[in-house]
Amino acid sequence: MTVRGSCLCGAVAFEMSGEPGRVTHCHCSRCRKVRGTAHATNFVVPLAGLTYVRGEANLTEYRLPDAKYFGHTFCRSCGSSMPRLDRERGFAIVPMGSLDDDPGVRPERHIHVDSRAPWDEIHDDLPQFPGPPPFI
Repeated sequence: MTVRGSCLCGAVAFEMSGEPGRVTHCHCSRCRKVRGTAHATNFVVPLAGLTYVRGEANLTEYRLPDAKYFGHTFCRSCGSSMPRLDRERGFAIVPMGSLDDDPGVRPERHIHVDSRAPWDEIHDDLPQFPGPPPFI
């Protein structure tokens, strides 16, 4: 199955194939700041499973200097969060909100719940981890 995604202004578009990894709600302060929300909902796919079909040159990546793996890829025209290619670890981190199609998977867990905003209440029965996930 091919799943499509794009930014708000349409300048950037991508396609994804293959089985998505576990869908995770991340409540860490970095994800909250970069998304401006209570948490970021992401999943991973192998690098070979994600292709930018339009506008890859329009992407910008911000790397947090003191973090080994944290980065934020976004459309430089509209600011929409886009998949970040982690070449070192061999996968892409895909923000669920960037998808145009239903990937057929749903959130499976919450991570970094010890860092969640004081006003953020979790109202589901998904597993919760105080810090990083035990595995991807």
